[in-house]
Amino acid sequence: MVTFSSDHSAAVGLSVFSGWAIATAIVFLVAAWQVYTAGSRVVPVVLGVLTLVAGMVAGLPGIRSTTLFFALVITWSLITGLVELVSGIRGRGADEHARDAILVGSLTIALGLGLLVVNPAYSLEYFNRTVGEGGTLTGITIGVGIFGGYAAIIAVFLGIAGFSPRRLPAAPAAPSETDAGPGRAEAAGEPA
Repeated sequence: MVTFSSDHSAAVGLSVFSGWAIATAIVFLVAAWQVYTAGSRVVPVVLGVLTLVAGMVAGLPGIRSTTLFFALVITWSLITGLVELVSGIRGRGADEHARDAILVGSLTIALGLGLLVVNPAYSLEYFNRTVGEGGTLTGITIGVGIFGGYAAIIAVFLGIAGFSPRRLPAAPAAPSETDAGPGRAEAAGEPA
């Protein structure tokens, strides 16, 4: 939507973010019960709740503004990115989703940091003599474009990750009778 829309206003940016965040929150919350085990549901539930709240706030048409877009998306991305990055780092080796969480958490933090660099009040008038048209490049146009780029990168990465086969952990080999002969069992300190 962001890529093919010429309108990158705060209203459009917040409505797109709202729809994306609510859909993402639903996926997190459903996955918490369908994918994760009982002991590992905390992180997807926290991410789902935080993302749902951000999406609901962005969905309120009466308060949509450039300031709200930057404040909401920066706050959401830094908090949820940190939660996902920390959970990925803590789960390395034990959790099959840890690498994905580290990358997505890092990209989400990069979104927040990228938006922190953009001045919401930025405005640049331009004119293209070749086509005879001009316009204004604004901070919100850049901010909504950065969010659109983030969403596209995350969608492609997670789409590829979702359809990529995972390696199953190697099953321990069962000892055979020839491996546990009388000499080997006693050498290993086991009674024969």
